[in-house]
Amino acid sequence: MPSANRNDRSEGVEFIHEDDGRITAVDLETGVASYGDTKPEALAMLAEALELHESDGEPVTDGNH
Repeated sequence: MPSANRNDRSEGVEFIHEDDGRITAVDLETGVASYGDTKPEALAMLAEALELHESDGEPVTDGNH
């Protein structure tokens, strides 16, 4: 049975505490990121972003068109 390597940074979620107080959650496998005011909110938003990323829906953009 393969064991998980705690130093393997290709899976999981990284949290980044932004200067404005928000928390960014980054999925390390896909590079998809989202943010929230709390870790649970950031994770919920990341889950939604991952669903959109993996679906055949419209691409997610930063809105700067």
